[in-house]
Amino acid sequence: MPTIQSLNAGRARSYLFRLPLFTRAMLIVMVAFGLAGLQTSFDIQQWGALIPKEMNITTMYRINTFPLIHRNLLHTLFNILALAPLLERFETEFGTLTSLALFFGPLTTIPALVYVVIELFVLKNNTAVMGASIWVFLLLGMEGVRTYKTNPYLVIGTHHVPTWTTPLLMVLVVEALIPGTSFVGHLCGVSTGYLFGLGYLKFLAPPEWALRWIESRLNLLGRLPHYISVDQKTYGRFGVLPTATSSSGTSPLGLIGSTQRLGP
Repeated sequence: MPTIQSLNAGRARSYLFRLPLFTRAMLIVMVAFGLAGLQTSFDIQQWGALIPKEMNITTMYRINTFPLIHRNLLHTLFNILALAPLLERFETEFGTLTSLALFFGPLTTIPALVYVVIELFVLKNNTAVMGASIWVFLLLGMEGVRTYKTNPYLVIGTHHVPTWTTPLLMVLVVEALIPGTSFVGHLCGVSTGYLFGLGYLKFLAPPEWALRWIESRLNLLGRLPHYISVDQKTYGRFGVLPTATSSSGTSPLGLIGSTQRLGP
């Protein structure tokens, strides 16, 4: 008779094997960077963190590397647990190629640049950040807007709390409970998620005709396992994700850095 532990392990393996391609690739890259950070000959964190005063034309790569790099393996694990269900649902809705274009494009570039501007010109600081929690809060911001459209209020006793405020409450909880978190970085992520959820950033998504041309030209659906094409999307390209099994209850670990207040 199977034990509870074996059933849970089986479910975990089944879930991991079902992850779509982009989500799977990002989790593998995060684990790889985490393992690479164990060696001492090269400082992965210093190389890939988003450090405002070190941003120039030759270090723009940091905009795409800082969500993939974490302070240690424990930080990597917690962020993976928080990110995986959210990113999986996003990829299922939008497709693999669109997810790649957006997360290595505007959905990371916008909050990163806003953070740099605020740090340098408003707060006059140089706090470096790293970690996938900026993606977690960005996706939670999108979920908050979408949930608000179908379920505007969360009733607590006699109080009606707008559901779109849930990500902001989570930012406050993380800031209060986890030392070294970047309150500004998380707010930049949530704000970008709000803008995307409200539809103001959808014009930045690549056109479907271009995606179909690339997919057919390279035969991506036939060549790549777990690939989700434009025509395989479950909920429609800009539809509302189901909220019955929302993953927003997963508590993300904040951006963590390696110097000063590097971090969530």
